[in-house]
Amino acid sequence: MELIVWILHLLVAVGIIALVLLQHGKGADMGAAFGSGASGSLFGATGSANFLSRTTAVLATLFFLTSLGLTYFSAQKVESAKPLPVPVQPSAPAAPAPAAPGPGGQPVEIPR
Repeated sequence: MELIVWILHLLVAVGIIALVLLQHGKGADMGAAFGSGASGSLFGATGSANFLSRTTAVLATLFFLTSLGLTYFSAQKVESAKPLPVPVQPSAPAAPAPAAPGPGGQPVEIPR
């Protein structure tokens, strides 16, 4: 089930990217205001939403829902993962420290 949600999540993400790149930007008509034509809606109402913007909104909602679904699956994995008990082994006595070499290469005992 989680794999299906992952695949849907990735497809929706690619769809959102494609739709956003296809849409006509609001600043694209800015040149029309400065002599290259007339634009009645430059600073006015933009009108009703078209097919691309509505589809983008639907895909954004699906992206949000799949994100919540993936969060749910992730939380389920964390809850089901129980730490394994670590066996306690008795500690062995520490080995004596090796003697440090002194001048002339002879070992010198270091007092503790």
